[in-house]
Amino acid sequence: MKEMNGKVALVTASTRGIGFECAQRLAEAGAAVYLAVRDTARGRDAAQRIAASSGGRVDVVRFDAGDRDTFAAMIDETVDREGRIDVLVNNYGSTDVSVDLDVASTPAESFLAIVERNLLSVYAASQAAVKSMMRTGGGSIVNISSVGGVIPDVSRTAYGLAKASINFLTQQIAVQYAAHGIRCNAVLPGFTETAAVDNMSEGFRRTFLSCVPLGRVGTAGDIADAVLYLAGDRSSYVTGQLLAVAGGYGLASPMYPFYESLGGRG
Repeated sequence: MKEMNGKVALVTASTRGIGFECAQRLAEAGAAVYLAVRDTARGRDAAQRIAASSGGRVDVVRFDAGDRDTFAAMIDETVDREGRIDVLVNNYGSTDVSVDLDVASTPAESFLAIVERNLLSVYAASQAAVKSMMRTGGGSIVNISSVGGVIPDVSRTAYGLAKASINFLTQQIAVQYAAHGIRCNAVLPGFTETAAVDNMSEGFRRTFLSCVPLGRVGTAGDIADAVLYLAGDRSSYVTGQLLAVAGGYGLASPMYPFYESLGGRG
């Protein structure tokens, strides 16, 4: 029997990249999967591709990070159709690098807008999911955060703060609803192969990878594998955890990238 048989899962921002791979893994494991997307035509195309390759049941609900009315509505629609929701993967996250800079340079209005889009979409969706899961015996919420939520950077202040808030919210939900059989964990991707990474210079990629002990860029599949683990029963005794999937980035001494040039790593 597939490990997610009988489960109903929803993944936000899931037509490509990490979200698509998460939906793919969940469908392959037997879950009925809802892609929560802004572009429903594109979502239906993605759903068809996942269904064809996994043999699973995949459908679409509307989610728009710019329309807060969709945050709870996508959960309610899923529950109306299926009678329950067992897994929520809050994958959406974005920023505007042209305005999300250092503290002195980021306009307050831009800061607040970026934080709201990232944080409120997770909060409101989780709130609606928790209410349903309490009625149906529990479930698993997996938030896609970022190592940028635990390691300060020279820019992307709003994005980092939003992800740090999502990390804390993850642990709040874990503590507050454990007695109802609801688990909540976060996956913190590091340098992961996405459209944003594709636009980076080769020099920047090499420099960044010098700080990653495993020495490679992560894949969407690496993140999706962690999500599947946290979504299913194999992690039934795991809650409130912030799981970095980052190749060891941030783990080593700050001198790590320079050891080789100084004559060795020993």
